[in-house]
Amino acid sequence: MRLSEIQNALREQRLDGWLFFDHHRRDPLAYRVLQLDPPTDPTRRWHYLIPAEGEPRKLVHRVESTILDGLPGTKAVYAGWGTLVDGLTRLVGGNRKLAMQYSPRCAIPSLSMVDAGTMELIRSLGVEVVSSADLIQLFEARWDPAKLASHLEAGRRVDAVRRGAFELAGERIRSGALISEHELRQFILSKFEENGLETNHGPIVAVGPNAADPHYEPPEQGSAAIRPGGLLLIDLWAKLKRPGSTYYDSTWVGFCGSKPPDEMQRVFQVVREARDRAVRLIQSAVEKHEPLRGYEVDDAAREYIKAQSYGERFVHRTGHSIGEEVHGAGANMDNLETHDERRVLPWTCFSIEPGIYLDDFGIRLELNVFVDESRAIVTGEVQEALVLV
Repeated sequence: MRLSEIQNALREQRLDGWLFFDHHRRDPLAYRVLQLDPPTDPTRRWHYLIPAEGEPRKLVHRVESTILDGLPGTKAVYAGWGTLVDGLTRLVGGNRKLAMQYSPRCAIPSLSMVDAGTMELIRSLGVEVVSSADLIQLFEARWDPAKLASHLEAGRRVDAVRRGAFELAGERIRSGALISEHELRQFILSKFEENGLETNHGPIVAVGPNAADPHYEPPEQGSAAIRPGGLLLIDLWAKLKRPGSTYYDSTWVGFCGSKPPDEMQRVFQVVREARDRAVRLIQSAVEKHEPLRGYEVDDAAREYIKAQSYGERFVHRTGHSIGEEVHGAGANMDNLETHDERRVLPWTCFSIEPGIYLDDFGIRLELNVFVDESRAIVTGEVQEALVLV
C-alpha cells in the first residue's frame, strides 16, 4: 500500500487522517486506493484509519477478523453494536478532521460512498468529516506512463473501428441494403473483439431524432435504418484487454449524403468551436502552469454555446474523467450537473464533449485530453468537418 504517499498528502491537506469504511463492497474506491484484495467479500462492516502521522489502525468484525490482514497497522475487533461504537471511539480518538468518501450535498455522486447513518455515527464522536475528493484524485485518477500508453493504443484501434463503421454505413446506403443502428452497433462490438478491446456497454449508434438523446442505445428490435438524408452519430469507448488499461472515448457525427442542411452545418460549427475553446483554455493553463478547475473548462464551452442561442440545448457537462473506468474518479469538466471545483491535475485524462440536441437531430463532438506537468494533448483523431457517409 502507498502508505507514505497517502500520509504526505494528508499532511499537505492539513488533515488528521483518512477513514475508510465498507460493507458488502459498497466502496470500490477504497479497495483500489488501498490496493486491497481480501480473500472473501465482506459481509460485516470494517473501518481502516490512516493517520497523517503514525501507524494505521483497523476495526473489524470478529466474524471476519482477517478481512484487512493484507494492510499494515494494528487491529481491534468488535462483535456487538456497543463494542462497535466503543471501537470507533478509540479508532478515531484524538483526530479532529478526517477525510471520507463523502461529497457535500452529493455534488460528486461517484464519490458519495459512505451512507448517511455512518456519517452521523462518525460525527457523533466529535469528528469533522470532510470530502476525500482531492485525495481520490491523487491516488485514483492519475496515470503512469503504462496507463497513458494503453490509452493511446486503444485510441488508435478505436479510431480505426469508428472509420470502418462510417464506411460500412456508406457502403450499405449506396448498395440499397440499408443497415440498422443495432446492426452497426454489433459490427462495432465485433471489431472491438477482433482488435483486443473491451467495453462496459454501448456503443451509441443513433440516427436523426435518436441522436438528440445523449444516452440513446439502439434496441435489438425496432432500431432505425441508416438512410440517405439523415445524421448519424457514433459514440464509442473501449480499452485494451489488459490489466490496468485505460479507456478511450470518442464521438463523431456524419451526414448520409453529399450536402448537409445549413442548420446541421451551423450546429456542427458551433459545437466544434465550443470544443476547441475548451481545449485551448486547458492548453494555455497547463503551459502557463496556472491552476485550472473543472467548472472553468465547462464554462469555456458552455458560454460560447449560450452566446450562439443554443444554451438550453446543451444538457450535460462538457466532459468527464477517464481512467480504468470510462467515467473515472478525477475532476469532471462540469458547471451544470455539479459545480466541480476540483483541480485538473497532471497525469490525468478526461473527455471534452459539448453537444447541441435539437428536435430532429443532435450533434456531439468528443475527444480526450491528457495533461501532464507542461502540456495538454489531444490523444486521438479530431473531427473538423461532418463525415459525408
